[in-house]
Amino acid sequence: MPSKNKYKRVLLKLSGEVLMGKGAYGIDPDTINRLAGELIEVSKTKTELAIVIGGGNIFRGNMGTASGMDRASADYMGMMATVMNAIGLQDALERQGASVRVISALYIKEVAEPYIRRRAVRHLEKGRILIFAAGTGNPYFTTDTAASLRAMEIQADVVLKGTKVDGVYTADPMKDPDAVRYDTLTFTEALTKKLGVMDATALSLCRDNEMPIVVFDVTKSGEMLKAVAGEAVGTLVKEE
Repeated sequence: MPSKNKYKRVLLKLSGEVLMGKGAYGIDPDTINRLAGELIEVSKTKTELAIVIGGGNIFRGNMGTASGMDRASADYMGMMATVMNAIGLQDALERQGASVRVISALYIKEVAEPYIRRRAVRHLEKGRILIFAAGTGNPYFTTDTAASLRAMEIQADVVLKGTKVDGVYTADPMKDPDAVRYDTLTFTEALTKKLGVMDATALSLCRDNEMPIVVFDVTKSGEMLKAVAGEAVGTLVKEE
């Protein structure tokens, strides 16, 4: 049965913090199992699904540099944290019956396939869920940039950024009760106002390639399915 969704192929960017649930560190079992169930529901609609996952629940590169660590070394540690999250998410998905492949930008053949663009696209065409780990494989680049890059390479229709907040606001809604949520934004507005949608490199890459971004609350049940269907959830960032 063909997908009734607006998007045929999506790239979902998940922060590592989403996996913590209400905890302060690591992976919360209930959270990752719920998330896996929602990802499977998206996959059942015949929408091809690829995921780029962060590692902030375990280690961030800037955590290391803040303590005097070499930036490249700290970033590689952050990449390894994303691999751990990818394996955890793969396990949760497979326990619920999904067909999944972890693809790493770092060569770790014992636990993940190496990144080969044509192979990745073929997995999607066969209905497998892809999890891209280790960012771009290079220090000094964020997983936001990795998400934008992979979205271009696999020719996704949209980047979905799943966060703990239901969109992009004029200010941090956790700190400013008067903050107002944007329904839509242009890339230029997001960049000039520094609204924290994604880092500047990732936003510029999406803008230059006319790749829309939808920022939504992935912790709210059912929001992911709505986003894939093209319903008005969160904030849509698109070309002017």
